[in-house]
Amino acid sequence: MKHSIALCLLHILTIGIAFSQKSKPVPCDYEQKMTQQGLVNVKSLDPSITVLLKYSTIDNFVKKDVYGCMTACYLQKKPAQMLARANAILKKKHPNYRLLVYDGGRPFAIQKILWNSLSQYPPHQRETYVASPSQKSIHNYGCAVDLTITTSKGVPLDMGTPFDFFGKLAYPSHEEHFLKNKQLTTQQVANRRLLRSVMQQAGFMPIKYEWWHFNALARSDAKRIYTIIE
Repeated sequence: MKHSIALCLLHILTIGIAFSQKSKPVPCDYEQKMTQQGLVNVKSLDPSITVLLKYSTIDNFVKKDVYGCMTACYLQKKPAQMLARANAILKKKHPNYRLLVYDGGRPFAIQKILWNSLSQYPPHQRETYVASPSQKSIHNYGCAVDLTITTSKGVPLDMGTPFDFFGKLAYPSHEEHFLKNKQLTTQQVANRRLLRSVMQQAGFMPIKYEWWHFNALARSDAKRIYTIIE
């Protein structure tokens, strides 16, 4: 009887060990490589920053998960610190708001996938939406971030268009025109301006074509200072 109980306990222990080994998360190659290159997980600097990488979902213009195991946002250390500063500025102005990150450091292999997925556009038009692999994106150096603002309950503010909207309605440079034509509301434009304000106060630069995209450095400086994320 004692022998049977011992065997039963040993069997249960063996199953438990096997289960724990299987359930142990497998390290993500992309995230490991970025860590090795000195990039940091932005949530390690500010856990209140919300992260939902759109290219780790099917809710993107490719309509498929191209990041796979990568679910955390990694940036070079200085841009990551700038992002944490922007979130602090936002929370000071609006305690119930948080930054919601859609994309950050992007491996070069993924850049090629995104570029090739827009083959319906000629190269000069395609570059409005995705940087050409020949030029490389500032995302590929961990110095650009795509993001919006969310409430503390996880509801994104209305910016007038979704993330990765291919059209002039997403252009910050055309907001006044669309506001006058009532294609954007006063609140939608105010939300965009709030995002730009906190990001610029932290040192980021907006661009003309996407309300969600901000650069910590110019492309030439990013190339000079950092190595590309492979």
